[in-house]
Amino acid sequence: MKIGNNIDKAEIVHKTLYNKERFLIKLAEMHTSNKYSAHIMQDLPNEFEYAVLKSMVNKALSDPMIRQERRTALEEVIWLADSFYDLQFKHDSDITERVIFPISDSESRGIEDARFVRFVDDDKSERIIATYTAYNGHTILPKLISTEDFYSFRVMPLHGAGAKNKNLALFPRKIKGKYAMLSRIDGVNNYLMYSDRVTQWDNPVMLQEPRYPWEFTQIGNCGSPLWTEEGWLVITHGVGAMRRYCIGASLFDLDDPSKEIGRLKEPLLSPLEDEREGYVPNVVYSCGSIIHNNSLILPYAVSDYSSTYAVVDMVELMDALKKSKS
Repeated sequence: MKIGNNIDKAEIVHKTLYNKERFLIKLAEMHTSNKYSAHIMQDLPNEFEYAVLKSMVNKALSDPMIRQERRTALEEVIWLADSFYDLQFKHDSDITERVIFPISDSESRGIEDARFVRFVDDDKSERIIATYTAYNGHTILPKLISTEDFYSFRVMPLHGAGAKNKNLALFPRKIKGKYAMLSRIDGVNNYLMYSDRVTQWDNPVMLQEPRYPWEFTQIGNCGSPLWTEEGWLVITHGVGAMRRYCIGASLFDLDDPSKEIGRLKEPLLSPLEDEREGYVPNVVYSCGSIIHNNSLILPYAVSDYSSTYAVVDMVELMDALKKSKS
């Protein structure tokens, strides 16, 4: 595959109209002080324009006597508004040249751990969807990005009690008419949740908790579940002693993913001796994998300094997962 010689930076289009009720709910989830944001929000209609909000906040921020607590709250209001946007790449650009850079203040220190999945809806329409973590140096915001053609991308934050922390990963299809998502809202355990809307996530139910020594500190997903005839294959990561990250695997029922069919007792992949040194040492980590020619193709990062991939025989993996219950 030929690689382009240039980088195409997308045109940015901010959302122009916001729902006040949903906007207030997200501010509350972000723990933005209502004491300082209320006087701005109370004067806005139920559907308000971005330009009106930005003008009101800028006017308030121009006060030379403004207190730092109020400034922070008002900046977070704009921070949230700027988190909704569309990206448009030029149609004469090569796909290898299209790069998505941090856009809003919420992403100023990084767009992290994107978990991409090809989502097939009930009407057979397809989209490429990814959940990722926006980071500004002190606060994270779970976000979603979607595209149908890799030219136009829609970006928006995720809402709800389950849209917290990192590690959100969308199932590649609906289950019984609802979107399904994995998450790790408490930073320790794996959760499962369902929703009628792809951006609204509530009522998370614990799916897995640390069980084996190599994952005693925490367990989470390594990307969206993979459909197999035997069940949903979920590649997991586990953190054990000395903050050692390993990669494992679990299998869940296709119709009811809350039912675990099997779970590897030992890691599928552990840091090798020459993989332990790096920016974040003693870590192997992945944000997604695919099944190709009856093999699991597993890209992974090595201690945050390089990346590589592993190939796992699916027959052997499935056999090990099914035997793990016995």
